[in-house]
Amino acid sequence: MGKITFINHDKAYATIEYEHNGKKKTISGNISEKEQLKLKQEKIIKKVHQFHVGDEVSFVIALSGRGDKMIADCLQFHFNNALDNLINKSLVENRFVGYLKKVDEDYFVKETGSYIFFPLILSPWEKRPREDNLNEPVFFKLENTDKPDKVTAVLFKSEYIPEYMYAMQCFKKKTVIDAMVYKVTPHGIFLNVVDNKIQAKITTDKKGGTISSLPVAQIGDKIKVIITYLGTSKIIIERV
Repeated sequence: MGKITFINHDKAYATIEYEHNGKKKTISGNISEKEQLKLKQEKIIKKVHQFHVGDEVSFVIALSGRGDKMIADCLQFHFNNALDNLINKSLVENRFVGYLKKVDEDYFVKETGSYIFFPLILSPWEKRPREDNLNEPVFFKLENTDKPDKVTAVLFKSEYIPEYMYAMQCFKKKTVIDAMVYKVTPHGIFLNVVDNKIQAKITTDKKGGTISSLPVAQIGDKIKVIITYLGTSKIIIERV
């Protein structure tokens, strides 16, 4: 048994601290999704886990594939008291402080007290954090707290593109919009609702035992629609 004290998200490995004969030691292990899927396939673990700092894990000390060092193999997650504490806190006051991080093209937030990394979920219409915002403190809240291994973060204050703000005004006022067709399939018509930034589709709809047909449309046609729902990641439109 040991505890994860550091995670290199770029290289997908974790440093684990453990005790042996009364002495503290450290060892590194592969925490990539590929390795987790392999362990699941071999029935060593039941499900893929997203590792965090503070995870208590069990492992087997083995020789690396290159034979040049000892590594932690067959990592299995058991519990994380720090993560459980944050989840419990979120039920009372879901507001935390962390630092923005970027790994490849993905964004994360590192909670200041626990150093746990949470994947940052951004709306498709949300402005991406500027480079000078990285490593700066931000307020965030936790989502999916009912699934501890899938907890994510969203920013408390988000900046959206102008087209989204305009679409939100249209949604609130039930404004009729001339949306332009950019793709047609047997199952749906895809529309540019606000320029080519806010897009939606009209699909066949089954009501009262009958299936409504799609209007005849070609690329470039305009169809009058209203926005019936607009969230941070989903839009629903109806023909007028």
